[in-house]
Amino acid sequence: MANEIPDLVCQERVGTGKGAARAARRDGMVPGVVFGGDVEPLALQIPFNELLKRLKAGRFKSTLFNLKVEGQEDVRVICRDIQRDVVKDLPTHFDLMRLRRTSKINLFIPVEFINHEEAPGLKRGGVLTVVRAEVELVVTAGDIPEKLVVDLTGKNIGDVIHISDIDLPAGSKPTIDRDFVIGNVSAPAGLGSSDDEDEDEVEATAEA
Repeated sequence: MANEIPDLVCQERVGTGKGAARAARRDGMVPGVVFGGDVEPLALQIPFNELLKRLKAGRFKSTLFNLKVEGQEDVRVICRDIQRDVVKDLPTHFDLMRLRRTSKINLFIPVEFINHEEAPGLKRGGVLTVVRAEVELVVTAGDIPEKLVVDLTGKNIGDVIHISDIDLPAGSKPTIDRDFVIGNVSAPAGLGSSDDEDEDEVEATAEA
């Protein structure tokens, strides 16, 4: 679980509208806004290089941040949108939303498969097919998981991993209301498998 909430340090932006936003960009800043929490929106800006570094690090839109703005109380936020230049694909504006620790939000959480070496099916030459590399969950803002872990120990060719096979964090649940497939261990291409294994693979593909 993610225990430490990273800081996101921004500056309050003077003025609103397109003119103020252009002025911020000329100064090497990316303009933005934070809204929600039953208070007025606040115009922000962040150094371009700082935002770009965080975007390149990944998971920016699924990370809960502690927003720090001089003269304002710290508040937990999550990014709701990043607008980009259509040609250069560089950030031009960002939207943050204030959250309470108990707020429920939908986030895509990455899936990690571990213990490949403990899976008999993979040792026999089987192939791990990842159907979902991330899963959308309803989570509590104060308890966002860094990832979901799938243990491949004991998995054989033909085995299918469903969302019900994963221990989800307390208070979270998938947004899809069915036992969907996360991945499966299939026979290597060009090699025969038993009829049962073939049927499992077809079933897994259909469920995915």
